[in-house]
Amino acid sequence: MRSIESLNKKITRCKKCPRLAAYIRDVAKNKVRRFRDQNYYGKPLSGFGDVNAELLIVGLAPAAHGGNRTGRMFTGDSSGDWVAKVMHKNGFASIPTSQTKDDGLVLNNAYITAAVRCAPPQNKPSKEEMKQCFGFLEQERNILKNIKIVLCLGRIAYDAACKLYGIKPEKFGHNKLFKYDNIMILTSYHPSKQNTQTGRLTWAQWSAVFAKAKKIIK
Repeated sequence: MRSIESLNKKITRCKKCPRLAAYIRDVAKNKVRRFRDQNYYGKPLSGFGDVNAELLIVGLAPAAHGGNRTGRMFTGDSSGDWVAKVMHKNGFASIPTSQTKDDGLVLNNAYITAAVRCAPPQNKPSKEEMKQCFGFLEQERNILKNIKIVLCLGRIAYDAACKLYGIKPEKFGHNKLFKYDNIMILTSYHPSKQNTQTGRLTWAQWSAVFAKAKKIIK
């Protein structure tokens, strides 16, 4: 891929995974009540951010009624609120909220992507679906020339990053930093409601990860 724009167009058109393609279309058609008056995006999502970024953030996949609705990763749901707020606090985002694709959010020295580009049922993509999406992550890595640190949100994102850089996965945990010859990998629990509302991931723990990433880069 010559540019991030051409890659993103390719991602948007992808229909390699029949189960996921059908699911995101169904979610977009049969909307939840709170968003019944909105038009869902209902397509695979590309990454977004600063193409000269040193920080790459890898999530699991778009949320069915978040990114799959709004057309941008970590946008329009509680996970997106946590991501935008902490990135703004640490100078990686222009505003502390992420509500719509055209809300003015601009990322600085950071790029956000995911291991899987379509919202999967129950947030559980199959191994084959993850394999089908992996090529997009490889192409992003080849375009984003300045990445120094990869922040992985959750175990699936961590496994994808290790595969991306040919690294043997180590024991996953929150706020762990792994240093290699060509890249650093930082891990965090995913800011899903399952983690944030149960106390598994507190705001202090979440904030500490981004503070660490900022300190490493600067």
